[in-house]
Amino acid sequence: MVLTMPDSNAVVYERVKRSAQATLTGDFYNLSFQAMNTMCRVNFRTTKPSLARALQDEVLHWVAWFEARYSRFIPDSLIGKINAAAGQHWVDVDPETDALLNLCQEMIFFTRGVFDPTALPLIRLWNWKANPPVVPGAQAIQAAQELVGWRRIQRRPGAIFLPKEGMCLDLGGIGKEYAVDRVLTIAMQRGIESVLVDFGADVRVHGEPPEKGAWHIGLEDPKNPGHVWVGVAVTNHAVATSGDYLRHFLHQGRRYGHILDPRAGYPVNNGILSVSVIAPHCTVAGILSTSVFVLGPKEGIDLISLCPGAEGCITTETTRFQTKGFHAYTTS
Repeated sequence: MVLTMPDSNAVVYERVKRSAQATLTGDFYNLSFQAMNTMCRVNFRTTKPSLARALQDEVLHWVAWFEARYSRFIPDSLIGKINAAAGQHWVDVDPETDALLNLCQEMIFFTRGVFDPTALPLIRLWNWKANPPVVPGAQAIQAAQELVGWRRIQRRPGAIFLPKEGMCLDLGGIGKEYAVDRVLTIAMQRGIESVLVDFGADVRVHGEPPEKGAWHIGLEDPKNPGHVWVGVAVTNHAVATSGDYLRHFLHQGRRYGHILDPRAGYPVNNGILSVSVIAPHCTVAGILSTSVFVLGPKEGIDLISLCPGAEGCITTETTRFQTKGFHAYTTS
């Protein structure tokens, strides 16, 4: 794979490379690094050291390229350029970006508008890092919502236009999970048969772990962070969890989490603490977990059930809801 290296890509690559650590346990290689503002790891089996080195280098290059191209925090990224051109002119995009935007459109339809990459004006309005926290007023929320909505975007093959100044894209709700799927595909294309890709606890596995059998992944207890409430055993599947139990604030007795409902303009407050989804692809698992968190237990379970090969569990303040097949994956 040959990737171009513009200045921002080179800067990101050097940062990612400096953070990288590679170890070997038996014939299992363990690569860890910091990228996309999260800890990443790729564990895989091979008996060929040259293949291991080549794969590790390709993973670091691809992830750095992906972050430099799609991060909204990098001004000269493609997303940065699209956002800067809002209300002014069209921006050319490459076929992979077209495919990624098409995937966004499919997920928006599937999640009934809960997943929306144009929600950044609302995300910026709700500043969870402010001290003391501030709840935006109704007029500010309404003004931000005027800039939100995938239907407002204009697209044609190879180009995109945000027609109103202030509109912006944020692929944070899909990017990390998409990267997990792509890195696992890169490993499989190189002939790796056993691999785990974990980017910030969004995980996808293929083949068998060192101890054989299934890969065992712990699901964190939202009522007791840092501890696992159950483990799941998966092969050739992905696991993703969404929750606001670590990122929220209290204001005048009301709890405000960091997961927004873009349709309402406010953080979700439906009693859900976390949602874990098992699905064939990490992109689907990640989008489902966040969307179900917004929709609530009943609609959420129904949505998971509509997705072939997906199972999930919803943890609320009082109980847990599971799809019919979720228990088949649990180990404790």
